[in-house]
Amino acid sequence: MTTNSSPQLWIYDTTLRDGTQREGLSVSIEDKLRIARRLDQLGIPFIEGGWPGANPKDVQFFWQLQEDPLKQAEIVAFCSTRRPNSTAATEPMLQDILAAGTRWVTIFGKSWDLHVTTGLKTTLEENLAMIRDTIEYLRSQGRRIIYDAEHWFDGYKHNRDYALQTLEAAIASGAEWLVLCDTNGGTLPHEISQIVQDVVSMTGELGTGDWGMRTRKDSSQSPIPNPQSPMPQIGIHTHNDSEMAVANAIAAVMAGAKMVQGTINGYGERCGNANLCSLIPNLQLKAGYSCITEDQLTQLTEASRFVSEVVNLAPDEHAPFVGRSAFAHKGGIHVSAVERNPLTYEHIQPEQVGNRRRIVISEQSGLSNVLAKARSFGIELDQQKAEAREILQRLKDLESEGFQFEAAEASFVLLMHEALGGRRKFFEVKGFQVHCDLIEGKETSNALATVKVAVDGKNILEAAEGNGPVAALDAALRKALVNFYPQIATFDLTDYKVRILNGHTGTAAKTRVLVESGNGRQRWTTVGVSTNILAASYQAVVEGLEYGLLLHSQAEAALKVSS
Repeated sequence: MTTNSSPQLWIYDTTLRDGTQREGLSVSIEDKLRIARRLDQLGIPFIEGGWPGANPKDVQFFWQLQEDPLKQAEIVAFCSTRRPNSTAATEPMLQDILAAGTRWVTIFGKSWDLHVTTGLKTTLEENLAMIRDTIEYLRSQGRRIIYDAEHWFDGYKHNRDYALQTLEAAIASGAEWLVLCDTNGGTLPHEISQIVQDVVSMTGELGTGDWGMRTRKDSSQSPIPNPQSPMPQIGIHTHNDSEMAVANAIAAVMAGAKMVQGTINGYGERCGNANLCSLIPNLQLKAGYSCITEDQLTQLTEASRFVSEVVNLAPDEHAPFVGRSAFAHKGGIHVSAVERNPLTYEHIQPEQVGNRRRIVISEQSGLSNVLAKARSFGIELDQQKAEAREILQRLKDLESEGFQFEAAEASFVLLMHEALGGRRKFFEVKGFQVHCDLIEGKETSNALATVKVAVDGKNILEAAEGNGPVAALDAALRKALVNFYPQIATFDLTDYKVRILNGHTGTAAKTRVLVESGNGRQRWTTVGVSTNILAASYQAVVEGLEYGLLLHSQAEAALKVSS
């Protein structure tokens, strides 16, 4: 828990640049702007927006933020040092940096002599001149400089003296931050700690830096380094190639680093960057540093999921702190203990990071799981009555047939309502047919589904086409029901997963289908199991529509009560 006297750390987010280098991740200008504003709301003090001039998208991104600035965060432009044997004042890419109009600029330079001679194909002295000239020029244009020492730890290990000379060049030129980068991601925490301590000792920063206060855009008195300070602060930038990015960043902070760079959800090239969704709560809740406010910390889970949605990547359900399973309890003994005292199996309160406790239902569940799960959905069960044990037995029977309710909570809720005699019949499917045409030589096929449903005693027969049998069946069901339940038009089928349960039986194998649906505000998952993949899909799709209607009716009832 942080207090007013907690030491301050500055979080630097590079999701919009380093994060977008992840394979398969692509964002539009609108996506970048949405993410930047969400990070601003989260309280991130530095947000790296990209490399102006590298592509038209980044140029427009910075232009739009000049027109409509962020509320509290500093947007940062990113660029390399000038090219060898030129001058910063005549370097075109630095003019693009100035045109971006940011107060802060991050410049990266080479720390490893191997990269200087092999990558840049220049001399070690010219590389030092490139660092000095670039920073001095940008400082003369009124910019404040964060210097990213690329490949710092590898450079230090191979040629310590030269690596330190690159930092001395950045210091002499006016850099306010020296960020040590484990670019290859191969350094271990004990090495990080030792090397950062050496750099902190060299700069004389630890305990002696004269760091002032200036008012942030939101008028809070959160400290930003004073540009008149004699020595720069140290930062850390780690990659996850050895699964050490978070541990290495924490080790650097313990050794004296004051800035931590990373990305939301750990997105990044190769194996990713340090995950801010793990770093921020670890540093704030466990190590006692102040990163963002406590209220902002409760937005962390939502921010993580927001970013994953915008970049169109499925959230990592098992991610620490923010994953859906981060505070999920499955074993009956665990659930019973957590019900008595959450400290028994939870390292923090889930609400501190905006997450929630979940009780997972499976064949390993005991009665305590069923009672706790029912309670989380507003259903009070009496463990002394038969209904609770009937639900547990029905659950175990179905899971022995291949159903999986730990990933399909909506189906479990419907099962509970049915066992209690309170499952509302919004509609009844009388039958369906699906016809598929596969024309030789064509990659795509057409499907036609016909369904017969009854609503309030009225039979409806409808047909619809789709690019596959499940899509056609889903479309036909919606078409038949939307006149009775207009809210169905807001339901989307957001994910569809199929798993073969007993592959040794070949094409006669039993199939489990999980369907995720949503209404723009909530998501829910339903399950179907059958040796017929269409029948399994039908079960899951129908229950998905039914549960969506149940949520809508509950919301309407709550609204009436409140009014």
